[in-house]
Amino acid sequence: MAVITEHDIRQSIADALQFISYFHPADFIRHLAAAYDREQSPSAKNAIAQILKNSRMAALGRRPICQDTGTANVFFRIGMDVKIATTRSLQAIVDEAVRDAYMAEQNPLRASMVRDPLFDRKNTGDNTPGIVHVEMVAGNTIEIDVSAKGGGSENKTKFTVLDPGESVIDWVVKTVETMGAGWCPPGILGIGVGGSVEKSMLLAKHALNQPLDMSELLVRGPANKAEEFRLEVYRRVNDLGIGAQGLGGITSVLDVKLATFPCHAASLPVALIPNCAATRHIHFTLDGSGPAQFEAPTLGDWPEVALEAGAELRRVDLDSLDESSVAEWRPGETLLLSGTLYTGRDAAHRRMTEWIARGDQLPVDLRNKAIYYVGPVDPVGNEVIGPAGPTTATRMDRYLGTVLPATGLRVMIGKAERGPAAIEAIAKNKAVYLVAVGGAAYLVSQAIRSSKVVAWADLGMEAIYELKVEEMPVMVAVDTRGESVHVLGPSLWRGKASQAAAR
Repeated sequence: MAVITEHDIRQSIADALQFISYFHPADFIRHLAAAYDREQSPSAKNAIAQILKNSRMAALGRRPICQDTGTANVFFRIGMDVKIATTRSLQAIVDEAVRDAYMAEQNPLRASMVRDPLFDRKNTGDNTPGIVHVEMVAGNTIEIDVSAKGGGSENKTKFTVLDPGESVIDWVVKTVETMGAGWCPPGILGIGVGGSVEKSMLLAKHALNQPLDMSELLVRGPANKAEEFRLEVYRRVNDLGIGAQGLGGITSVLDVKLATFPCHAASLPVALIPNCAATRHIHFTLDGSGPAQFEAPTLGDWPEVALEAGAELRRVDLDSLDESSVAEWRPGETLLLSGTLYTGRDAAHRRMTEWIARGDQLPVDLRNKAIYYVGPVDPVGNEVIGPAGPTTATRMDRYLGTVLPATGLRVMIGKAERGPAAIEAIAKNKAVYLVAVGGAAYLVSQAIRSSKVVAWADLGMEAIYELKVEEMPVMVAVDTRGESVHVLGPSLWRGKASQAAAR
């Protein structure tokens, strides 16, 4: 019987969470690099280039790929011939490991977990608890999969129970078409089919930890019905034209993973979970000989890419914004922002609307100013700020009808599309919405020259910061007339992935 200590489990999980915070899996980088080479949309190609460059910088600097360092997911496959030398629960051990990893002095990770999901959404401060799944299997080892799942992609999870005669592929493609870009494509689709409601969800989540092999599958062709399924979903989803960051392009998904389980004859449960451009996971085995060791990938796997701003490039002084200046900006145009930029995401917007409703004066004057939807990672060493990429803008849509007319806010920066009501509010108030690349948080942070909290420090990473930025790259997503690049781009590239593959 193998004896595996609590220390080995805790140390291995903590080290794994640190490792995946700054190292993309090598198979993901290879697939993303191939997508970059074949991408024909200039906007999408530049977005992929930023993700690749950010990934290389994070690997070199040992700092997080994305500011959303994720929920810690830990899958255990424990051999029946294993003794775990502890008196504590696996949950307690995992939580200690998560705490160790997320509060590490040399590379602190962002705490995103709230203690109570309904009534008091106070941050736990250390990203505990982890999400633990246990399977007892034959053998004398413990196999562990550790992943850090970002909220943007997790929020796009979908579930349905189809009639047994319905097409799972049709449902997946139609569903992806409605998901928008908040899951930060290009990424991975995990599909779980069968079992039960909860089993299909676990199948889909675990499928995302499988190695990527779509590039090889496209070359050799399918060997069974499961691979035929994966290929059809891959091709049809890419033909939607969503593209990197939803900007329009020929690659929206890098791979499609499928896991199935027997189910009731009257049911066909299906779960769909996307992984974003910050795909982070690792697999290891403990056999009692000590904690797992993780070997850093070869940086040669990361291609050298050049960031191309494009022909239309406009430098913007954020301290001189007004209605007439932003009226000139058009969807798809690249901007380099310099000057004062405020931050504010869900909790700050919720508090702003409460203060406005009471008639209270806000602590920050936002008239003709810009706000960035971000919750940054804490800085280390000489850093001004930690990785600071955008969060999904649609979560702020509900507040725009109140915030824009009351504050005179002129510019918003986030990721993904805005909903119809938000676009209407943007146009009505002659504001604009810009996008930064999700999955390029470390790269974006290099444009931030100073950072300080100026309001509501009690909100932690959701407090309002005042940032000074220099040539921060963004793209116009919604202009003052209400035209959206997330509508124009995909419509232009729809169906072109198949045409490119045929050529």
